[in-house]
Amino acid sequence: MSKPALSPAVLELITKARIVSFATWQDTSEILQIFQAADDQRLYLTDAELQQVVNHSEKSAIIAIVTVLREQVVDIVNEARSGVLTAFPQILEPGGGLYPADRADACWRDFWQFLRCITYGIAGQRADYLSTEGLRYMNLLYQELQVPLDAMVVGLQGIKSAALRRMDEEQQQLSGVYFDQLIEALSQFQPIK
Repeated sequence: MSKPALSPAVLELITKARIVSFATWQDTSEILQIFQAADDQRLYLTDAELQQVVNHSEKSAIIAIVTVLREQVVDIVNEARSGVLTAFPQILEPGGGLYPADRADACWRDFWQFLRCITYGIAGQRADYLSTEGLRYMNLLYQELQVPLDAMVVGLQGIKSAALRRMDEEQQQLSGVYFDQLIEALSQFQPIK
């Protein structure tokens, strides 16, 4: 059985739902190109790219934070997924918000992408890493796809908790706000009508 095709409207929303923006960043064009290229390819920053960013900012503590998040993304997402499944035990069952399995898989991929975006904010030391326009399109996309927003917020909170458990106190203080920005933004999404 093949998956149903996404509508042209959904496909357009997917391309517009880019939640990171570097428009207000005052970094050199070389640093901005590093971030933009990684975002365009939906990749985490490499060690070499992180080193370039840190050389520019002279704040080496961010390397350890971003490296831990990048290297432990699977475990972090798995912990967040477990939290969602505990909070919403029927979510994967017929009639649940993440049924059938391809809907759940898309949710877990979004968790991976959310953490990637958060690492850009941390690496750039920019709490304003989110795109208002991209978030608006993501909200519309989530409405169109009937994504369970309450579960996504719980998942983001789980990502934050799982990530911070992997950091020392100083790292937690440096990075918590970047998680909070995205949690707050997603909490403002309009529920499905």
